[in-house]
Amino acid sequence: MAGFVTSGAASPDVSDLAGRQVTVAGLGVSGVPAARALRGLGASVTVVNGSDGAPQRAQAAELEPLGITVRLGDGATLPEGTELVVTTPGWKPTSPLFLAAAEAGVPVWGDVELAWRLRGPDAPPWLAVTGTNGKTTTVRMLAAILEAAGLRTAAVGNIGVSLLDIVLGDEPYDVLAVELSSYQLHWAPSLRAHSGAVLNLAPDHLDWHGSMAAYAADKGRIYEGNQVACVYNVADPATEDLVRAADVEEGCRAIGFTLGTPGPSQLGVVENILVDRAFVANRQQQAQELAEVSDVNPPAPHNIANALAAAALARSFGVPPAAVRDGLRAFRPDPHRVEHVADVGGVAYVDDSKATNTHAAEASLGAYEHIVWIAGGLAKGATFDELVLTAAKRLRGVVLIGADRALIREALARHAADVTVVDLDRTDTGAMAAAVREAARLARPGDTVLMAPACASMDMFTNYNERGDAFAAAVQDLASGRGPDEQ
Repeated sequence: MAGFVTSGAASPDVSDLAGRQVTVAGLGVSGVPAARALRGLGASVTVVNGSDGAPQRAQAAELEPLGITVRLGDGATLPEGTELVVTTPGWKPTSPLFLAAAEAGVPVWGDVELAWRLRGPDAPPWLAVTGTNGKTTTVRMLAAILEAAGLRTAAVGNIGVSLLDIVLGDEPYDVLAVELSSYQLHWAPSLRAHSGAVLNLAPDHLDWHGSMAAYAADKGRIYEGNQVACVYNVADPATEDLVRAADVEEGCRAIGFTLGTPGPSQLGVVENILVDRAFVANRQQQAQELAEVSDVNPPAPHNIANALAAAALARSFGVPPAAVRDGLRAFRPDPHRVEHVADVGGVAYVDDSKATNTHAAEASLGAYEHIVWIAGGLAKGATFDELVLTAAKRLRGVVLIGADRALIREALARHAADVTVVDLDRTDTGAMAAAVREAARLARPGDTVLMAPACASMDMFTNYNERGDAFAAAVQDLASGRGPDEQ
């Protein structure tokens, strides 16, 4: 797309920022540490932010005593004299600020690029993970495995822990488990990981990237300059294509993961055992047992794939097999990710509010045999025909909520016309309690009521966490026999 800005030819040396005019685009989890770090390096820092609400004013009040200028309500104008822009992940490459920077010849770095350039000579290597879905779970699994091996590590990056805080902190680490979004990778041209993984690719954030090709290319940046392993998903050939296109260090290997029997240089599953045919002495004839499928929590197919990717990255760093098993056993998934809430009347209730796109919902739906599906929200331009076609035989019934539920209802009418659909014509937060009651009415003993919306939550809730909490509360009310208004 025209107007994309990554970095400029005149990028300043990170050790020579004293007195430079640097603009930080955005506040939040990434922008505040970036502004602090740049000010600590002696730069003259201005933060611009389009929003001007109470949270932003509170953050501005923290920064201004440090000599940092904060301009709220104006994220489009490039401050006069700017020599470098450091951006937080959410800002689109076509934002007026970046177009002005490109016209002025001003380079743009992301906060990850800044963190990478600020690493010291003894900085720990990065094991990096990206993909449309499963990033956070995989990174947390990876950190658990590394910890089980006795390594000092942390799960950082897009997971909510600023890489700048880690890089500039005093805590010594042996290795970092790093989650990177496509946004962050777009603005990180210098990043060179020890090993990287792309878990999967499906259409997402196309409004930001402009096309699927651009989205995939940004994901593929994670492989550039890899030293030991480029980990890809055998079931998703597009991820292997990204490995083939990457410019890596001599000797770096392509390592696949598969839910089937692995070939040489792959990790996979044999008779419910996770095995390694990549990091063994004779990968043509040998396989190393790592863990049992039952060691993965939950043992849904997509989560086993996450575990194999985490194991591959850990093994690339020399982690022994026993640590893979022990780390997977110790791992506990974050809330709202295929989380079992309760069994009520022989029906399992599962919260996968984090399934905010069709790819994630497809993985979740594939884990259960008979499902009453709660779906809907903000579609973000998604279509649902392929998802419904894949899941149709598993559906006992569907309860639709949210602003764009009609798109799912129409796909169901085309591809699963015999499935009972309840369309809740309401978008208030109380709709979740009604959805759970309707789902309970449709379910039979042995079924799973699965809240995997395939949509974003912001039409009804602050975020997917609040949506998941509302589902869990409604299920608990159902279990107690209490109605939603009986407090």
